[in-house]
Amino acid sequence: MNITILGTGTSSGVPVLTCGCDVCQSTNQKDKRLRVSVLLQTDDLDIVIDSGPDFRQQLLPTGILKLDALLFTHEHKDHTAGLDDVRPFNYLNGKKYLNIYGRETVLEQLKREFHYAFLEESYPGVPLIKTVQIKNEPFSIADLEIIPIEVMHHKLPVFGFRIKDFSYITDANYISKKELEKAKGSKVLVLDALQKTPHISHFTLDKAIEVAKEVGAEQTYFTHISHKMGLHDEVNKELPKGMALAYDGLKFSL
Repeated sequence: MNITILGTGTSSGVPVLTCGCDVCQSTNQKDKRLRVSVLLQTDDLDIVIDSGPDFRQQLLPTGILKLDALLFTHEHKDHTAGLDDVRPFNYLNGKKYLNIYGRETVLEQLKREFHYAFLEESYPGVPLIKTVQIKNEPFSIADLEIIPIEVMHHKLPVFGFRIKDFSYITDANYISKKELEKAKGSKVLVLDALQKTPHISHFTLDKAIEVAKEVGAEQTYFTHISHKMGLHDEVNKELPKGMALAYDGLKFSL
């Protein structure tokens, strides 16, 4: 399985509009962060987790010509706003419908925001999508098993996902021991770490390190990173062995 981290930024992205801080003014490409998303590729499947407002921009460099499924962690706009951009995949592949996976509240939000794609007599050229409701129990896309990991984003339930030896958890400030157990044994963990100072709905870097140590993955990458975290290269020097800030375009194989 090949994994490409398409975006690692918080809801505002980095650089943030109007901001003149060192991170937002950095010339290091690893300090440029689009909204969070990840591409997973097996021999047969191309799957993306979350289609935020940068979705088109993120997929262009990958060169992928098909999209087999789109998974949603939760219903916030920085994770869903790019759904309309699935249309080229629909039409390149013979007007094939795309299955989108999410909990009931996510699918309800998508049907409101992209109502034109769900009309009985839809306008020509709308996204061709079919919704698949998921719950906190394993499900499969073709022969690939996916295990949801339920976390809390303040008061909002969010799904992370365990796929083989890879666990992906974004937008979290609490994970129960039962749910965290699902991630243990992963070779690679990608985990929310917004900034160093406290936040109401995201892990701080220190808390994320603590959670990562409990999971015990061979390699942990932190994502959903704010400009308040600091410069990529400087923060990486502070992290324990086997942990690093993720960056847009990061690739690895499992």
